[in-house]
Amino acid sequence: MEFTLSKQHQLQQQLYRSFAQAEIKPLARDMDEAEEYSPQLLQKMQQAGFFGIPYSTVYGGAGADNLSYVLCMEEVSKVDGSTGITISVHTSLCCHCLNEFGSEEQKQKHLRPLVNGSKFGCFSLTEPGAGSDVAAGQTTAVLDGDDYVLNGSKVFTTNSGFADVFVAFAVTDREKGARGMSAFIVEKGMPGLSVSANIPRMGIRAASNCVVTYDGVRVPKENLLSREGDGFKIAMKALDAGRIGIAAQAVGLAQGALDEAVKYVKERKQFGKPISAFQNTQFKIAEMQTQVDAARLLTYRAAAAKDAGQPYGSHAAMAKLFASDVACQVTRGAVQLFGGYGYAREYPVERMMRDAKITEIYEGTSEVMKMVIAGAMKVK
Repeated sequence: MEFTLSKQHQLQQQLYRSFAQAEIKPLARDMDEAEEYSPQLLQKMQQAGFFGIPYSTVYGGAGADNLSYVLCMEEVSKVDGSTGITISVHTSLCCHCLNEFGSEEQKQKHLRPLVNGSKFGCFSLTEPGAGSDVAAGQTTAVLDGDDYVLNGSKVFTTNSGFADVFVAFAVTDREKGARGMSAFIVEKGMPGLSVSANIPRMGIRAASNCVVTYDGVRVPKENLLSREGDGFKIAMKALDAGRIGIAAQAVGLAQGALDEAVKYVKERKQFGKPISAFQNTQFKIAEMQTQVDAARLLTYRAAAAKDAGQPYGSHAAMAKLFASDVACQVTRGAVQLFGGYGYAREYPVERMMRDAKITEIYEGTSEVMKMVIAGAMKVK
């Protein structure tokens, strides 16, 4: 059992860290304030290969493993949670669906441009009345000749404002319940597909997150993923994979906030000495770093299990459950260590605290994670 990164992983980690510090960190505050992601930064990340890390070179990916992807997610999220979720939804959800369930023709046509960085993807699942209860979705797909006609509305669809490919889920047979849901590849520009302006949010404000409406969108039969009725299975498998990315995002947010706090307490003086000299401060920081390291190890374990071809769903759920809680605790603790300045938008810790909260909600709430873990333990 190894608890250290290989030399290759260390080099990758340094590459991601250098890029994040040089290219993302200087823009993070302004993007959050503007509630808009920089198109130029997206292009730079495309060119750097950040959108196809764990996918085969056969389809234009980097050919790296899931641990490499986790290292990227952590490093970018240390400086900007919005960047983390932008990469995660594209990689863990949209591309995963195509890689695992797409035909060879679909992979060549749709997966290749996604993983080589020339196109962006999103995952169109959540509806206003169907969050944790995915099977309650109301969007429908009716076969009409050589096309499926999609009608319905999705909400909180990350990346949808600039996405080229939408993996959309719709009901093809209402009587079959969860087994009546199917997945489709919808392409930007198809008549009837419309995307709203960004939904105003507390955190990850720079990420594109919109309402997507399907109003009689005609999708060719060849854009059906796998078979009719496989949609629920596809969505659940993708979410299992996605939770590893979100856990890594949470670890990054926590570590980034803690790093900022450590720098601050060494500089801030009260009662004639740096506040880092007080035992209360030292103990708090020690507790926070221990929490972050524990969350990181759970996340690495989930990534390693996926790389080894082992069952990883419960590992991913544990990592996300614990890391998201740690992210909320540690970012809040960082704000406390900054005192009044922590509440000011001049410093990044208040943004990190706002960004951290969503990690307990998207790609499965903490309550759903506990259901997944208990189910794997066969508690019932």
